[in-house]
Amino acid sequence: MSVCDPDSFHTDDPRLGLVEQLLEIGTALSGSYNLSELLELILSKSREITCSDAGSVYLVDRSDDYPKLLFKTAQNDSRPNISFREFAMPLTPHSLAGYVALTGETLNLPDAYNPPPGAPYKLNRNFDRDLGYQTRSVLAIPMRNRTGDVIGVLQLIDRKTRPDVQLTPANVVEMTQPYSKWEERVVSSLASQAGISIERNNLQEAIEHLFEGFVRTSVQAIEMRDPCTSGHSERVAQFSVKLAEAVNNAESGPLQSVRFDNRQIQELRYAALLHDFGKIGVPEAILVKAKKLYPERLETIRQRFHLVRRTLELECLQEKYRHLCDRLHDRPDAADGEDPSPPPDSLEWDRQLENRIAQLDEYWQLVLRANEPAVLSETCLQQLQELAAYTYTDVDGRRKPLITEEELAQLSLSRGGNLTPAERSAIEAHVSHSYAFLKQIPWTKSLAAVPEIAYGHHEKLDGSGYPRGLTEEDIPLQTQILTIADIYDALTAGDRPYKHGLAPNAALQILSREATKYAINPDLLKIFEEQQVYASVAPSPQARRLRTA
Repeated sequence: MSVCDPDSFHTDDPRLGLVEQLLEIGTALSGSYNLSELLELILSKSREITCSDAGSVYLVDRSDDYPKLLFKTAQNDSRPNISFREFAMPLTPHSLAGYVALTGETLNLPDAYNPPPGAPYKLNRNFDRDLGYQTRSVLAIPMRNRTGDVIGVLQLIDRKTRPDVQLTPANVVEMTQPYSKWEERVVSSLASQAGISIERNNLQEAIEHLFEGFVRTSVQAIEMRDPCTSGHSERVAQFSVKLAEAVNNAESGPLQSVRFDNRQIQELRYAALLHDFGKIGVPEAILVKAKKLYPERLETIRQRFHLVRRTLELECLQEKYRHLCDRLHDRPDAADGEDPSPPPDSLEWDRQLENRIAQLDEYWQLVLRANEPAVLSETCLQQLQELAAYTYTDVDGRRKPLITEEELAQLSLSRGGNLTPAERSAIEAHVSHSYAFLKQIPWTKSLAAVPEIAYGHHEKLDGSGYPRGLTEEDIPLQTQILTIADIYDALTAGDRPYKHGLAPNAALQILSREATKYAINPDLLKIFEEQQVYASVAPSPQARRLRTA
């Protein structure tokens, strides 16, 4: 449809048809949220409605101290195979678009090669020379935002007398005509709609950038409390997105009919980035706990062992002194200067002290071994019970155990971990904390599932997960993807203080065992492994060192 082709209108009255066309264009503009697509639509519809052979769109960039004009897109019916690349140029009044952007005035030039006398602008003929083209009539109109600021320029070139003609330098004078005042008004109206659409798009992008910044700042806040897991959330997000894309590309298997759209993938990404945010509500000491005992508690025990050692030495010296005094009492002549011989039990006392200190040292080594987050042998557990029965005399004269019941319970953890049941419950509560936090965010309709996706990342298909013990039918597929990504990165990262990272093959074997038990989705894991999704994300520095070792 075009002004120069009345037969293309739906009605006998071209102007009424133009109104219909403008309404259709307005509807199309309001439905486009991609800036590139929006600019292409603005330009194509403007050219269509004015029968313009070519055109271009410029946007004003004032993001720094040097305002620029960005050449965003161009179209040319007579040179359809020419590709145009975006570039920036200084915002000055010397170019047609620059003049319009700075002054806010419309330029309607019958012959662009011959601008009005004294005009500060002129046409850059390099484009025409490079393309073998000739620009004649030009209509350049400012696009404004809601406050009236110029945000871009819509430039139409060579209004044709017939829409089907292909222009050449030889026929351009004959086959083109100036833009009329009426067309100028029509395009100005369209440019106003375009400006509002561009501003809406810019606001949408600004909101998305703002939220993206909020998400990344939230992730940074988590990692500042738990530096050992730095990068975990970002890697899990990348693994999750890659796996979802691999599912989309599946051509066989149970998941071949599953397709995630861009909205669902974005939901998954945000859920992955924020899945551990609830750790901000977990005590920091528990988050960074590397071994069974907290460092300050281990230091307290060390000081206690040191006190016992000194007590044993002092008791030995006191015993020797007491026997020496007794001998001096029994042999008064020794007081006149005769050196009494050592007590006959002195060597025995030294041997006893040596044995007791050796035993104490063995107990200390036992504490250090048991403090590691590893599975304890039965022998080690028995030795801990022996240690629990060891008592000493404190400075207040009271007999006390060398290690307390609480310390014994922590050292006796036999699951291969470093957390007590209470500490593990506090860690596991991060899932509920994350959900409570994410539910407070006023998500858009397209991202409404983010809280629920994140909420289930520790659930298992067989119901053995936490915190709700969900089974497969209640766990979204996006969450099942997140679970695999989270477990794999936790196994391979090597950045946890309580464990060493595993090589990819070892981690995949563990995941395979989980899939065999139907704790995680075996079909997703198959894609994760066969499509080598696990190799598509840069590993953590610790994992990288492990792979090259």
